[in-house]
Amino acid sequence: MNTARLNITLPEDVANMLSDVKNKSSYIAAAIREKKLLEEKAKMKKNLELAYKQAASEDLETYGDWEDTLKDGLEDDAW
Repeated sequence: MNTARLNITLPEDVANMLSDVKNKSSYIAAAIREKKLLEEKAKMKKNLELAYKQAASEDLETYGDWEDTLKDGLEDDAW
């Protein structure tokens, strides 16, 4: 695996959390991957919610277009 060397600065309390971690690079890499995955899932969820709302709005609009034709030729007293 290719690697890149980074020099990062962490708050002291966060650095202290890593004091007992043997492979800090691996630990930090896993944390970043997990965070990115959570962000991507949240973005997909938001996009999906927006798509559902748009589809519901379009369905309601289509229903409105056809609402008058649903009873065409049918009279309430015909039954």
